[in-house]
This record gives sequence, C-alpha cells and structure tokens, in this order.
Amino acid sequence: MIIFDCNGVLVDSEPIAAVVAAQEFHRVGIRITPEVVARFFTGRRPADMFAEVEAATGQTLPANFPEIVSQAILRRFRTELRPTAHVKHALTWIRGLKCVASSSSLDRVRLSLETAGIMQFFEPNLFSASQVAHGKPAPDLFLHAARTMNVMPRDCIVVEDSPAGVAAAYAAGMRPIGFVGGSHANPHLGTQLTQAGAQAVIVDMRALKSTIVALRGF
Repeated sequence: MIIFDCNGVLVDSEPIAAVVAAQEFHRVGIRITPEVVARFFTGRRPADMFAEVEAATGQTLPANFPEIVSQAILRRFRTELRPTAHVKHALTWIRGLKCVASSSSLDRVRLSLETAGIMQFFEPNLFSASQVAHGKPAPDLFLHAARTMNVMPRDCIVVEDSPAGVAAAYAAGMRPIGFVGGSHANPHLGTQLTQAGAQAVIVDMRALKSTIVALRGF
C-alpha cells in the first residue's frame, strides 16, 4: 500500500496554511511569522501547534481559535489551492491500494483533494491525525491507516514532505519516500528527510513510480 501525506505532497498547500496561521496568531497578539510556522510545525497537527504556542508564549488562545484558523485556511484553499505538479500523472500510474494520512482534519483533506481534482484516487480511504492519540512524529496515524486497510506496516510505503512525517513512517516500520518538490521546500529539506529516515528522496512526482518499484524490489 502507498500512503500519501496530503499537504505539501498531493497539494501545494503549506505556504498558504503558514501565512494564514501567522495572520490569525497576529490577530490575537502573538507575533509569529509564516517562516516560523513552517519551520516548527510543517507536517504536524494544528492542535499540537496551538498547544506549543500557548506553552511558549504563556498566552491562552481563544476557545474558538482552532475553528477560526481552520475556516480561514479553507477559504483560501477554495480559491488558491493547486495540485502538486505532475501528481495526477503519478497517481494514474501507481497501481494497488492507496490512501491519504494527514495531520489535517478530514474536512480539510477532502476539500484539498476535491479542489485539486484527485479525490477519485483515494475516496473513501482518508485518515486524519484527529483520529489517533498522538500526531506525527508519533507513528499512530500511519499504524491506524494500515490496520484499517488490513495491510502490514512492512508492506507500506509512505510519501512525506516533512521530517515529522518521515519520522512517523519510519517509527511505524514503513518505508518512507521524501518529497522535496513543493514550493515550501528549502535547500536543506532533502538532507533533513534522509536524516529522519527517508529511504529515497524525489523532487518530481514523475519519479515516484520508479522509486516505488525500486523500494519494492520489483
């Protein structure tokens, strides 16, 4: 089975989400830049981000803050979100079971896939870190997806763009592929993904099929 992260892998969403989150933090008096959001929270659950910001600043966020951020991101996604370059090509040629396992809510995952025009490759096999006790870099989400799909972890390949996501896949006993083709990727991301456990790193989705074949050994 091939497990895909959503943000930064299937859709080029990370820069949008980081800007929106930073803007909403500013509205409640917390000065965080999009660069800081991207550096520390890419690939992680929004709930974990909010908890860590509260702990670091000593400021309690409004009770409805998660919903405000979520709705602001979804509004931007509806008009600005685009699929990752060549992802439809890759998905068309990859055979066998596929699913999405994202740190985002299921509503955000569905909107992302629908807006990008790639929902047909995955529905109904969508999983969110809101369904498990611990988000990435813990392995809970990937193990939950594998159990639900009745696939052994060792038979799963995971496509991830963040060190947290790669670390989660590695901890789950799966084989991670790092993707560095998103617009948020920096020159150091490939090295960071390899250090987190990625067994291969690609910059172009057109290389995904051959990379999967190589990892499977056939």
